[in-house]
Amino acid sequence: MTERALPRDAHTVRVAAYNVRAFKDDLDALVDVVRRIEPDVLLLQEAPRHPGSGHRVAAFADRVGLTWADGRRGRMSTTLLSSLRLDLISCEHRNLPVGRREEPRGYAVAQLRLPGHRPFTAVSVHLSLRAAQRGPHAQRILRHIDALGAPAAVLGGDLNETYGEGAWRELGARMREVTGDRLTSPSGTPGTTIDGLLVSGPVHATVPHLDLDPLQLRVATDHRPVYVDLDLTELTSP
Repeated sequence: MTERALPRDAHTVRVAAYNVRAFKDDLDALVDVVRRIEPDVLLLQEAPRHPGSGHRVAAFADRVGLTWADGRRGRMSTTLLSSLRLDLISCEHRNLPVGRREEPRGYAVAQLRLPGHRPFTAVSVHLSLRAAQRGPHAQRILRHIDALGAPAAVLGGDLNETYGEGAWRELGARMREVTGDRLTSPSGTPGTTIDGLLVSGPVHATVPHLDLDPLQLRVATDHRPVYVDLDLTELTSP
């Protein structure tokens, strides 16, 4: 695994969410985009999910300098990667209810800890194309976050709806939107916001200015990434 120079202080964690379209596009460009972002947590949507594809996700994690701790996804395409800078306390993948013959939906949830700080929860989501399912799915995920009981959480991914619609409102009633209406789709000439990051708890969020190549963003996948720096100073252990 290649070591990274992390240009941030001891209390800051960078989280990114990215729909990678099953690595069907320019994988080298995708790897370079992620390496330029330098996330400590990478929330993935549409990771390859066919039987035997786990080695492709693990190889991608290695190329971008992150680890993939739990490959037990079933048929889900949502997962997450994390940096060795963080302690991984737990990670699991949960299914969301959908109709027969519909595309599987689910979310990945992890408990992570920056040494010297209390844990936080990270959740990668890819909500349904069906509007009637997105609100209930969002509520189910929020209940799971509550049950874990960490003092802070970050949730991100592809909500499959325009910014400000139902699931955005469901999540935004309990969490703070931190990437707002940044245009994310399609990647070449983005005209809509369907990807985002939200946080809860005593963390301060800042969207960093990153010099990402527009051509690489276009050829890497069909979405643009979203990312945020979280200041965990208030989570410092007593």
